[in-house]
Amino acid sequence: MRKIAIFSAFAVLVLSVWVGGHIYMVQRLVRDPGLPGGFAWLATAVIAVLGTLVVLAPLAERYLPPRRARLVVLPASVWIGFAFFLAVSLGASELLFGLLGAAATGTRDPQSAAAARAALVTLAALTAGGMALVGGLRPPRYARTEIHLERWPRALDGFRIVQISDIHIGALLDRRFAREVTERVNALAPDLIVVTGDLVDGTVKHLAEEVAPFRDLRATHGTFFVTGNHDYYSGADPWLEAVRGLGMRPLRNERVEIRVGDSAFDLAGVDDHRGYLFGPGHGEDVARAFAGRDPGRAIVLLAHDPSTFKAAAPLGVDLQLSGHTHGGQIWPFGYLVRLAIKYVAGHYRENEAQLLVSRGTGFWGPPMRLGSPSEIGEIVLRAPRAASSGGTDG
Repeated sequence: MRKIAIFSAFAVLVLSVWVGGHIYMVQRLVRDPGLPGGFAWLATAVIAVLGTLVVLAPLAERYLPPRRARLVVLPASVWIGFAFFLAVSLGASELLFGLLGAAATGTRDPQSAAAARAALVTLAALTAGGMALVGGLRPPRYARTEIHLERWPRALDGFRIVQISDIHIGALLDRRFAREVTERVNALAPDLIVVTGDLVDGTVKHLAEEVAPFRDLRATHGTFFVTGNHDYYSGADPWLEAVRGLGMRPLRNERVEIRVGDSAFDLAGVDDHRGYLFGPGHGEDVARAFAGRDPGRAIVLLAHDPSTFKAAAPLGVDLQLSGHTHGGQIWPFGYLVRLAIKYVAGHYRENEAQLLVSRGTGFWGPPMRLGSPSEIGEIVLRAPRAASSGGTDG
């Protein structure tokens, strides 16, 4: 009951902000500029309908097949992105008008000033949104990072892991995207493939055929998977069974040995950071994954949420591979992400423990990316030497 009450309160708060934001947009973009009656009603209706579609989109994703859900989710998702840019532009205009005072508002003709303001704000949002749409729909780039690990076996110098994360197969990114990602991953001929969570947005019933191309992923030492928060929202237990059917091995607070000849390292994986909210038997347990390991052997940890690094670093992790943040996905949203998560994108190091955070292979919400391109990560692991470790600090 307590969880239901908390969720209900949060839902009411979010809905209130969403509705209030749309009322504010209508006021600033429709009423203040004094649009003619017919245009004003049309603009208000469009804003109201789009705002309503956003509320309905999660239900469509959960209960409708992807093709039907797309009719709701596509316009809703695009509107989320443009609404964000409108909010940022309106906020900037409020600040500007506040600083300049009457000189900016136009005391002789406030309606004309409001119309000019609405036009500039809309143009700015359309420009930024258009650029973000192009970025979001562009194929994921290859992101190659070389990382030196102190305990990495010299015999395995150059071992290559390909990481895909936050793919979000669902109403917008479907079987075609899954096939494209699979082909591009296989083209790298990796030693190991890791999928660090948020594979899907939707149920196994609706998306089983959409993820089917991942069955063709090929790597010398296999493909491994850990859950993300969206996999939990979509039904973690059915999806864990489904990914096994795709030839991926889920790692649930456990580790396996990856051996090449006489050399080996440990590959560990944990449930999503907040999986415990979804019932007994779920949730991150780094200590359990690391228990009984050979402390002289290098260990690579797969954890969807980079926040897991706080627990993994003191336990001697050599490298943690994570996703979750999308690198902020849409500038300047990344600055808000940093308020909740210290590690947003790229390569981080704390003493001998290292973390690499993927910007994600797909997108979530708006089909947009601005300042944070999607990526397929190629991680080349190197034995220690005098040279500085590779990678780019986030």
